[in-house]
Amino acid sequence: MVSYAIITGASSGFGAAIARVLAEEGFGLILLARRKDRLEALQQQLLGINPNVITHCLDVRDVKAVEQWCNQVDSSIKERVEVLVNNAGLAAGRNTIDEGLLSDWEEMIDTNLKGLLYVTKAVLPWMKIRNTGIIINITSIAGKEAYPQGNVYCATKAAVDHLTKSMRIDLLPHGIRVSSIAPGAAETEFSLVRFKGDSKAAKAVYQGFQPLVAQDIAETVRFIVTRPPHVSIHDLVIMPAAQASATHFRRD
Repeated sequence: MVSYAIITGASSGFGAAIARVLAEEGFGLILLARRKDRLEALQQQLLGINPNVITHCLDVRDVKAVEQWCNQVDSSIKERVEVLVNNAGLAAGRNTIDEGLLSDWEEMIDTNLKGLLYVTKAVLPWMKIRNTGIIINITSIAGKEAYPQGNVYCATKAAVDHLTKSMRIDLLPHGIRVSSIAPGAAETEFSLVRFKGDSKAAKAVYQGFQPLVAQDIAETVRFIVTRPPHVSIHDLVIMPAAQASATHFRRD
């Protein structure tokens, strides 16, 4: 019987790459994201690898929408959910704390932290019934080290880092393993979103070195979910070879 993996923020970047890897590993997929057109396009691509791909257009910031989605999932599928990848997240703006926009702060807090909580709370009962499961939270080097003009983004990822540790303790009696992956500089849509569509500013972030790509993180997820049941991967920090910390790079 097919086990299922749920991926938030699945329409592009890390999420789409993780979906492909887990489809290759034989997992049925429940793909959640806001962009319906991209979800449907990804679904068509993945059906050639795995016929069990379900998509749902969902904004994780909307707790009522998360609850409605939860109620719509077929009970036979809920019983087979093995993996949850909390990938949905973003950085909005790059300002000092005194110049930050409230709308940016709220978007990051609502997506990166509250959205993760909403989805996790909805899915956990399905895992607890079976006393097994794997939760993978995609954090960031920003959750390990604060950096200039990162303030609220760093704070949300630091919160997820500590939340992951607490979840691991709380869910230990239920046999649910909890992992975090903290990437460094990765060239996806991340910087384009942060700089609100300014492609020149986004491109400059990665000039002079080879950044991570989405597949690097997807392969890390593959490693976590293919470990034997007695192995739990707690916390992985993954950086480009040219990056030593959140702010130290070797650029050509």
